[in-house]
Amino acid sequence: MKSYVFNGVNLGRLGTRQTDVYGLTSYDDLVALCVKTGESLGLEVECRQTDAEHELVAWLHEAADEAAPVVLNPAAWSHYSYAVRDACALLKAPLVEVHLSNIHAREEFRHHSVVSAVATGVICGLGVEGYRLALQYIASRVS
Repeated sequence: MKSYVFNGVNLGRLGTRQTDVYGLTSYDDLVALCVKTGESLGLEVECRQTDAEHELVAWLHEAADEAAPVVLNPAAWSHYSYAVRDACALLKAPLVEVHLSNIHAREEFRHHSVVSAVATGVICGLGVEGYRLALQYIASRVS
């Protein structure tokens, strides 16, 4: 089963950006973790990262058309992008929203995600382990 892991704005800077908040794992290491986890679960995982909101929306449309499950870290777009939220609402398979940090323990503006209401589930504050857990959930739902 094909599954997507989509990452939003600034996540390509993992390992160098605010390591006290986001950790030391590089984006390339995150991709390797997701692909390896997927293989162990029988999922074909494709990871993508973009700093362009319209590109993320197009990828979500693609996943909706394929009825493919998605692990999504919308990053800052979580808090205000109704375009990303509406594209997520089109998904036919499970959507797990993931955040590396605990968004509820950070600045007030980060406490709310417009995506969460259309997600199957939300994982936050567990670092890169959240991606592994999200993929485990997806594998349990599609098998």
